[in-house]
Amino acid sequence: MDTGYAGQQVVGLDLHRRRTVMVRMTEAGERLEAVRFVSDPAVLAEQIAKAGPAPRVVVEATYAWYWVADVLDAAGAQLHLAHPLGVKGFAYRRVKNDFRDAADLADLLRMGRLPEAWIAPPPVRAQRELVRHRHKLRQLCSGIKAGAHAVGAKNALFIARSDMFGLDGRRRLSALNLPEVFRLRLDSQLRLIDTIEQEIDELDKRIRVMFADDLGYRALLRLPGVGPVFAAILRAEIGEITRFPSPGQLSSWAGLTPRHRESDTTIHRGRITKQGSRLVRWACVEAVQRARPGTPMRNRYDQIVARRGGNAKHLAKVAAARELCECVFYALRDGHVRRLGEHGAA
Repeated sequence: MDTGYAGQQVVGLDLHRRRTVMVRMTEAGERLEAVRFVSDPAVLAEQIAKAGPAPRVVVEATYAWYWVADVLDAAGAQLHLAHPLGVKGFAYRRVKNDFRDAADLADLLRMGRLPEAWIAPPPVRAQRELVRHRHKLRQLCSGIKAGAHAVGAKNALFIARSDMFGLDGRRRLSALNLPEVFRLRLDSQLRLIDTIEQEIDELDKRIRVMFADDLGYRALLRLPGVGPVFAAILRAEIGEITRFPSPGQLSSWAGLTPRHRESDTTIHRGRITKQGSRLVRWACVEAVQRARPGTPMRNRYDQIVARRGGNAKHLAKVAAARELCECVFYALRDGHVRRLGEHGAA
């Protein structure tokens, strides 16, 4: 479609799994074309070519944006990733459809009001895929183990071992006198646990190789409570640390800071936002519980518990996680954390 417009175009994409809507407009907001097409790399490349050289393209950060970013990069387009929380107001319009969504994204971009998310480069995306898949497998394995415990509970049986699924625990499980249906269920659960654990072991090997030469990963390993699994999660999810100007920005991105609501002279502070990387938040909270006494994060935890009592343990863990998040920031930025000493802490 030849519109006769020779300037740089602004393109809004409303991406779905099967179909995509594209709206092209000028920098002044004049709509040039609105079209719906199949979500396919070849078709997208053909459609974006109509926008001329180096168009500015915006797409919301949905789960399928990776292939779109690759196609647009190959086409020479300038990709902008819209943050989903920043554009959620679209849902409150009286009339909402894909064409309106795509046009509104383009309008926000051309007016300089688009809330943007970071576009992770392909190497970081690859790291994230591995650590996220490992985390999902570990969650699945934990769920199956809980089901195995339920089998024992339903039959009034209890195996007094810290590791029910170790060698001695497995011998005890095999010797249990269970009704046939529960025996079948337990044996199936044990086989699934073995299969998933084997997959996790293979992923751990791949992750170690992937991060072997990563200086940021090695710096994170020196932080208290942070082992290979947490270090890989933090390194992959955070990505380029220079996109955060301060430790507070990193903590806010991880969802570890409290909500702030202010109007006139009234200020309300609530629970932590939990808006951001769920994996980073989880890794920080888990890691501080493994930190040794005398470390900054453990000291922070102990101070809050001593001042506010045992009921504040959850609050103390979150505060300690923010303390760890600050150490993560400096470890990734500088390669070490001065407050932990020259060589860090084990």
